Amino acid sequence: MENNFKIIRTTSEHPDFAVLVALLDKSLWAAYPELASDYWGNNILEINPNVVIVYSDNKAVSCSCFKKKDNTTIEIKRMFVADAYRGNGLALVMLEELESWATDLGFTRSVLETLYKQEAAMKMYAKAGYENIDNYPPYVGRTASICMGKNI
Repeated sequence: MENNFKIIRTTSEHPDFAVLVALLDKSLWAAYPELASDYWGNNILEINPNVVIVYSDNKAVSCSCFKKKDNTTIEIKRMFVADAYRGNGLALVMLEELESWATDLGFTRSVLETLYKQEAAMKMYAKAGYENIDNYPPYVGRTASICMGKNI
């Protein structure tokens, strides 16, 4: 990560996280208008103590978080990098930070869901060691969803 980038650990109550998630939602609904009504119920911003935000020159440019799936597994959520900052490896840096945080908390597995058009994201996840897995609830039977997982 370049010197002008800084990553912080915070919570979902951080105002910069809300701004970035709004941009994420806007980009997803633009890319997948046919899914907006079907997926909206899974797109609730929950209170989350495990959020990372990346700053460039004191401007929030990317975010992600994880939530506890079960006693050993986390689920990566809300992975977003602003358009102007893509291609800098920020998503991989955030993913590594979240996995490290989760490991520190005793978790041993990470899973995630992405959508079928997110080719760059799927390549990045594969580079980080994630493999396709069966869709888990609430994504079972949703053909637009791609679920991935790995041991951390």
